[in-house]
Amino acid sequence: MTDTRPLLIGVALEGAGWHPAAWREPTSRPTELFTAGYWTDVVRTAEDAGLDFASIEDSLALQSERFLVGDERTDEVRGRLDAVLIASRVAPVTSRIGLLPVATVTHTEPFHLSKAIATLDYVSEGRAGVQVKVSARADEAAHVGRRAHPGDVAIDDPSFAAFIEDAFDEAADAVEVVRRLWDSWEDDAEIRDVETDRFLDADKVHQVDFEGRFFSVRGPSITPRPPQGQPIVAALAHAAIPYRLAARSADVVFVTPADAVHARGIVEEVRRAEQGAEREGEPLRVIADLVVFLDDPAGESGVDRRARLDALGRALVSDARIVAGSASTVADVFDDLAAAGYAGVRLRPGVVTDDLPRIAADLVPELRRRGLLPAAAPDSSSLRSRLGLAEAPPSRYATPVA
Repeated sequence: MTDTRPLLIGVALEGAGWHPAAWREPTSRPTELFTAGYWTDVVRTAEDAGLDFASIEDSLALQSERFLVGDERTDEVRGRLDAVLIASRVAPVTSRIGLLPVATVTHTEPFHLSKAIATLDYVSEGRAGVQVKVSARADEAAHVGRRAHPGDVAIDDPSFAAFIEDAFDEAADAVEVVRRLWDSWEDDAEIRDVETDRFLDADKVHQVDFEGRFFSVRGPSITPRPPQGQPIVAALAHAAIPYRLAARSADVVFVTPADAVHARGIVEEVRRAEQGAEREGEPLRVIADLVVFLDDPAGESGVDRRARLDALGRALVSDARIVAGSASTVADVFDDLAAAGYAGVRLRPGVVTDDLPRIAADLVPELRRRGLLPAAAPDSSSLRSRLGLAEAPPSRYATPVA
């Protein structure tokens, strides 16, 4: 039986699209990929469609067809703008959609990330989050030059396995530091009283004094507590170790089920990870990723379009399920995911300039017709509330009210 509870719906934005040949489509705007106007347009399209959030991809190395190393290709998009800065540019010209830039925590100081996302939360008036990413690439480590990497070894080599364990443990510590820094100012720490000459109540600004294996951070933050208190933390996960990171540290986990049976198994694995991490409070919002190629009602089918793009250079290979077809075909997958207990779906447009408008024009109305989305886009004031999370949880350092 279909679960008709409304789902969350978001979009993952990656350059011209998730197909490596997306930039070659006549509708694409390859000369504008590094402009503010392009990003403003696509995020506004997502917002106008009623989508709940948009994530923006990023990394510390050039895109590559290979998993852990760079490549020499020149026929695909290479290079990108900083995702957090894109989100900060887009935030003032949008009003409702949540913004989730990707940030690599492996080579980034948590203090810097904390104030960047807190700033985004202010600029967006409470619509900020971050998708934390772990780096396992040697070229990314070489860009920063501050740590050793196991080098060119097999993925199943014990040294690489140990490196991955450490990287995810470090990511959990990084998120913990970020969250503590967000809490280091109490909500009413700023007095701003001209008559008494007091801008700040120093007793309500706290050192976090984090001491761990990877970080030693005193605090406090230099940015007051974000409007949401705790902006959203998300993670993409495919296996036990990243599921554990999400269970320890995140509010949202993006997963990649291949079919309906796999989808149910992933939910069970995520819940086991939560139990193993002794997670307290809200359960993870589990959101499935789908790559989509939607039919053009007046022209080419999504199946034919994907095949044509595959023939241009390199066929699309994805960690996420690829669905090509009509809005009804894609909505059927939403039905299955709702029945499997998913909180929502994040769509990866094969070609942003083609598929995002069709998501807006064709898919969203079909999902609303089926009761899988609300009849109208909620006008929630924060990303936390869109996800059904408690608004502005109290700072861990606040003195309890007697």
